[in-house]
Amino acid sequence: MPTPIKMPALSPTMEEGTLAKWLVKPGDKVEAGDIMAEIETDKATMEFEAVDEGTIAAIQVEEGTEGVKVGTVIAMLAEEGEDLEEAATAAPSKDAQSDADRSPAEAGASKDDAQPKEAPASAGARKETAPKPSGDRIIASPLARRIAEQKGIDLSSLKGSGPNGRIVKADVDGAQPGAAPAKAESAAPAPSAPAKPATLGGDLDAPYEAQKLNNVRKVIAKRLTEAKQTIPHIYLTVDVRLDALLDLRKQLNASLEADGVKLSVNDLLIKALARALQRVPACNVSFQGDELYQYSREDISVAVAAPSGLITPIIRDAGKKGLAQISTEMKELAGKAKDNKLQPHEYQGGTASLSNLGMFGTKQFDAVINPPQAMILAVGAGEQRPHVIDGALGIATVMSATGSFDHRAIDGADGAQLMEAFKQLVENPMGLVV
Repeated sequence: MPTPIKMPALSPTMEEGTLAKWLVKPGDKVEAGDIMAEIETDKATMEFEAVDEGTIAAIQVEEGTEGVKVGTVIAMLAEEGEDLEEAATAAPSKDAQSDADRSPAEAGASKDDAQPKEAPASAGARKETAPKPSGDRIIASPLARRIAEQKGIDLSSLKGSGPNGRIVKADVDGAQPGAAPAKAESAAPAPSAPAKPATLGGDLDAPYEAQKLNNVRKVIAKRLTEAKQTIPHIYLTVDVRLDALLDLRKQLNASLEADGVKLSVNDLLIKALARALQRVPACNVSFQGDELYQYSREDISVAVAAPSGLITPIIRDAGKKGLAQISTEMKELAGKAKDNKLQPHEYQGGTASLSNLGMFGTKQFDAVINPPQAMILAVGAGEQRPHVIDGALGIATVMSATGSFDHRAIDGADGAQLMEAFKQLVENPMGLVV
C-alpha cells in the first residue's frame, strides 16, 4: 500500500514551512535515513529524512512552495512491487481540490449536455467548465505531467487511456515532442499581464529589486521588533583589558595542539560570561509576566551568521564545561549553522546570549535582547589603546563590552555587578580554567 509523505513538524512551534528543495524525484529509491528534501522552518532550513524505504511515486508539492501546512501530503512513496502509476494516483493530484469543489449540479450539467433543452445562462457557463475530451481542462496524473514537461509535450494533444480519459504515463511515453495541440473549443484565454517593469522603491529615487523574505528572516524581524517594542532595555558598557587572556590562550593552545584543539577568544568569552552569571545569578533570569524564572544552569546562546540569517546555537551548562569542550562544541555547532543542519534542540532555549562582532573590526555596539532571555552581551574588537596600568599611562589591548538587560527582570545594580564580574574574569583569566 502506498505511503503518503507528509509535511513534518521540524520544531515545536512549526505550523507551516517552505518546501525549499527536493533532493529526490519520481522513480528514485530511498531508504530510511536518506535525505529527501530541504524544508525552511520558522527557525532554519533543515533536512528532511525518509523514515521508510520505497520508491518515490509522485511529488505532490513542488519545491519553492511557501506556507505548506504541517501534515500536508507532499509526496507518495510506493512499496516494493507496487505500480508507481497507481501509487501516484493514491493521493489527491494537483487538480483534485478543484474537482472536490465542483458541485453536484455542475456534474449533472455535464451529463445532460447531449440533450437539448432550455437552461438559464449560468448553466451554459457550467457546461463549458465540465470536463470534455478536448476541452480546456486536462486530466492527467502527476507523473504524466512531469514527463510531459520534461519532453516538451503538449498534454492537450493527447488522448488519455486511463479512467475517465485520464492521461497516464503510457500515453506520454508514446507521444512525440512538439505535437500540435488540439483545437480549443472555448474562447481563447486572455493575454497574460505584461512583465512588471523595474520601478522605484517607495519614496526613494533609486532603482531596486524586490527579494522575498525567507521564513528565518521573517521570524528575526518579528522577534526583534517585538523585543524593542515590549522590552525596556538598559545598556551598560565596560572596557576590558585582554592582554592576560590573550597570553593564557596562547599557552593553552600550545598545550592543546596535540589534541587538535585550538581555542578562540570567543571560546574564552563564552566561559567568562557563564562564570559571571554564576557569580551574579540575579542576571540569569527571564521575565515571565507575573513570574520571574531563576535559572540554575548557564546555557549560553552564541550568535552565528548562517546563510538563511542569524541563528544562536547553544552551549549548555557552559559554566561547568572546560574550555576545550566549549571550543569543540562551538566549532561543531557553528559548522552545522553554516550548513543549515542545526537541530531544534541545538538552538532553542538558552538563558543568556553572546554576540561578538570583533572579528569585523566593530569597536562597540548595543545588541537587542533575544526574548524570553533577559540579557545579551555584545563584545567588540580588541585594539591597542592608551590605558592606565598600575597608575601610569601605557598601551594595552582593550575591548569594549556592552550588556543589554531587560529592566523588568534585572536592576541596573545587578547588571553592573555582572559586567564587573565579566571584566574581572577576563582580566584575571585563571578563573576560567579552574
